[in-house]
Amino acid sequence: MAHHSYATMSILKVSGTQIVDGEGKEVLLRGCGIGGWMNMENFITGFPGREYQIREALAEVLGEDKAKFFFDKFLEYFFTEADAKFYKSLGLNCIRVPFNYRHFEDDMNPRVLKPEGFKWLDRVVNLCAEQGIYTILDLHTVPGGHNGDWHSDSGHHLAEFWRHKDFQDRGIWLWQQLAEHYKGNPWIAGYNPLNEPCDPTHSRLQAWYHQLYAAVRAIDPDHILFLDGNTFASDFSHFDVETTCKVWTNTVYSVHDYSTYGFPLSRETYTGTDEQRARIKRGYERKVAWMKANNLPIWNGEWGPVYARRQYDGDKTDDINRSRIQLLKDQLEVYDEDNISWSIWLYKDIGYQGMVYVDPATPYMKLFEKFLHKKWVTAVDAWGADEAHVKEVWDPLEAWVAQHVPEKYRNLYPHPVWKFESRISRLSRNILLAEYMVREWADHFEGMDYDRLDEIAQSFRFENCLLRGELNKALVEHKGLGAK
Repeated sequence: MAHHSYATMSILKVSGTQIVDGEGKEVLLRGCGIGGWMNMENFITGFPGREYQIREALAEVLGEDKAKFFFDKFLEYFFTEADAKFYKSLGLNCIRVPFNYRHFEDDMNPRVLKPEGFKWLDRVVNLCAEQGIYTILDLHTVPGGHNGDWHSDSGHHLAEFWRHKDFQDRGIWLWQQLAEHYKGNPWIAGYNPLNEPCDPTHSRLQAWYHQLYAAVRAIDPDHILFLDGNTFASDFSHFDVETTCKVWTNTVYSVHDYSTYGFPLSRETYTGTDEQRARIKRGYERKVAWMKANNLPIWNGEWGPVYARRQYDGDKTDDINRSRIQLLKDQLEVYDEDNISWSIWLYKDIGYQGMVYVDPATPYMKLFEKFLHKKWVTAVDAWGADEAHVKEVWDPLEAWVAQHVPEKYRNLYPHPVWKFESRISRLSRNILLAEYMVREWADHFEGMDYDRLDEIAQSFRFENCLLRGELNKALVEHKGLGAK
């Protein structure tokens, strides 16, 4: 436990547009999100579909006990003291920790805190505190799903959280448990109550934040709240200034500033031309306009490109990655101009976006080598999909749907983030096709004993990972106040 230093530390707080320590000195929180760990994501660790699906499937293949053993070992090895020490060595000072509500509560036993609920969250908070690293607690999933994407770990593409008051109330209940548990802990920089909400009414999110604010503040008046904008943390324009930011104190407002230049679907290669740099600046400015108009603190809670992998992208790999690193550096310049805190996505994965990634020679990567290639060819994950191999199938499907849906009916929420074509691919590939691949993933574990399961899980240990040097170097160069 890291409680030894509590007496001499103050909890961070908001002062004007800055986050400050107990002496009033500005603290820039700069680091990453540890995605894919307490909220597992398909592209991060290589499964298809959604976390609840692979947990159910693995239990069917191995039995409940062995499946739980594997996932517990995965959670244990994914972030250890070695990871925290490496992170500290870079000089980064904050980690955003996404977590799934299912660690704390069961849908068949709602509002009853699981006895092991805080085990993994406490562990990461304390490992980081021992190295002098702040954590931001990010509730990445809630009952019913608050957006329609895989990372909300719900069954389909509609955000049922906004349609059911009981789901919303369970989200408040969980934050009451979290606030009670973590109040007074100065190594927690704050609470990020809901990742990337997508409220189609543009009003229920505000109502929920009001309820959340009152519930948390009644228990924990001290920790900062980091509130995401609507529609994947991109839009505060519907927020009523008089009843939100003028009333809420000690609150930071969060955007997720991904650039399309950083993904395979980009229409042009990023080379850092004046026009391209102006475009990434405009995209950022559009997302933070509300904060600037109201003189509010800004946190860029997620951003960052994906990278090419030689086993898939061949001779183009180095050129693609040079372009992506250039984009990363130019985005960092934009954030330095405004001196904002940020959290890049992400810390660790199997080689697509992480600061560190699992070595392709490890048992896990060898076991799933062919399956991962199949996932890439079928573009079964939404994130950073390269659709080159599926265009001949999906282009006619999209054209057929378009033929029967007049243009004025195509822009269903969350358009424009979900374009017409991407909604079709999300439902038909990323949900339907993925559903058929879940059991195939789980069957790779058939017949394994505990030792073999442990060996597979150890692939995710820091000692079995490679470092993305250029990415880490760029982050280090921009980690501090006045970095530029």
